[in-house]
Amino acid sequence: MILIFDFGSQYTQLIARRIRELNVFCEIVPFNKFPEDISKIKGIILSGSPFSVLQEDALQFPIKDFVGKLPILGVCYGAQYIAQVFGGLVEKSNKREYGRAHLTQIHHESPFMKGIQGNSQVWMSHGDTILSLPKDAHLLASTESIPVAAFKMDNEDIFGIQFHPEVTHSTDGLNIIKNYVVDICGCEQDWTPDAYIKETVDALRIQIGNDNVVLGLSGGVDSSVAALLLHKAISKQLICIFINNGLLRLNEYEIVLENYKGLGLNVIGIDASEKFYAELEGKTDPEDKRKAIGKVFIDVFQEEALKFENVKWLAQGTIYPDVIESVSVHGPSAKIKSHHNVGGLPEKMHLKIVEPLRKLFKDEVRRVGKALELPSIILNRHPFPGPGLGIRILGEITATKVALLQKADHIFMDGLKEFGLYAEIWQAGVMLLQIQSVGVMGDERTYEQVVALRAVTSIDGMTADWAHLPYAFLGHISNKIINNVRGINRVVYDISSKPPATIEWE
Repeated sequence: MILIFDFGSQYTQLIARRIRELNVFCEIVPFNKFPEDISKIKGIILSGSPFSVLQEDALQFPIKDFVGKLPILGVCYGAQYIAQVFGGLVEKSNKREYGRAHLTQIHHESPFMKGIQGNSQVWMSHGDTILSLPKDAHLLASTESIPVAAFKMDNEDIFGIQFHPEVTHSTDGLNIIKNYVVDICGCEQDWTPDAYIKETVDALRIQIGNDNVVLGLSGGVDSSVAALLLHKAISKQLICIFINNGLLRLNEYEIVLENYKGLGLNVIGIDASEKFYAELEGKTDPEDKRKAIGKVFIDVFQEEALKFENVKWLAQGTIYPDVIESVSVHGPSAKIKSHHNVGGLPEKMHLKIVEPLRKLFKDEVRRVGKALELPSIILNRHPFPGPGLGIRILGEITATKVALLQKADHIFMDGLKEFGLYAEIWQAGVMLLQIQSVGVMGDERTYEQVVALRAVTSIDGMTADWAHLPYAFLGHISNKIINNVRGINRVVYDISSKPPATIEWE
């Protein structure tokens, strides 16, 4: 495996994703967390950073502890840090070097630069620059604006690059990563979905033993793939609970239960809609609504789970971005956010946590699901928020509003599929706004609800752009909603990207 030390760069996850695309396993750890055992590590990467190596409080790394033991690659901040530690000169740039650049003076004989085309485009994003190399280093590439774009330490497999090979704007970036990971570090490209399934199933059997496991199914990709992995490992010891919180899509409760029938899973369906509506009554603040939904979920889930004997584990569909985001580069005392999918349950029920997907990115979860023959209707489903339509209804939630939104949402989602647009979208839905507008239907004045359509494109949901849906399609959906859903007389389309907006409205 490759170990990536994170210094806080926005691109660190992309480095990991590119390495995984090569079917090589890698993990991201904070820059100050060092493994006790490096026997399985074939090389390390030092990421970029929003910080500067010239700051008095610059992030430090014991790089010399790894010299002669493992190949080392520094990217941006990592490259500047390597140059500085070994005696090179790093100074603040006269201008911020950001955006496209082209490599010159490429050292084609170096294995690191193998196959890189002359004038190859790369992506820069740094405020400091390496003005001169350490005396025991040599140049691998420059650009038209900076003297040192890539270098190598003499007699050591230590490399530095001031550009970002992991972004798509670096046209030969994946080739450079492959040169380092495969040719220089010697990693085998054998980390495939089938290999992951075998490794995980074997590990789950050892971890769980003869205990029973409960899993809260949502009908989405993550919990479904987690369920199939667990089922493959422990079969009937897995108990899946699917709770209808009254905030699902139209007929979703019945559809999801039907979809799971053919998978051999032990699934128990609980319709607790009325309990959720009662708890949500009068609540308008988004965080209050989330907490209310979470509280009832815990109560209902616990009530059902305690009906079974020998339950020692709670399974969760936590995926790798959740794990990364829960650990700050400043150490465990400064966590960004916690990611217990059903927060409070493990402590309340005295259960241990098992997370079969914690090493996988979202696209990798889908690849594993495909290898497990998860039906495409679940496998290719858009992400859907845990609180469901509860955070797509602005203001107080009532059964009447839910029914209204379900109908509008159903028309939008069916339309995306009918027009062949569903697969192009990362996530889509309808928001019921807390306003009414005047309209004319027939010869009568109306004063009814407004809904906003939301559709975004993304790779992993961390950033997203609004989907440029055809005007003809949007017009078709608007007409269909207004003509078929009594109580809605206006439809708008959200053209906000993330950031600064979020995908959901609440």
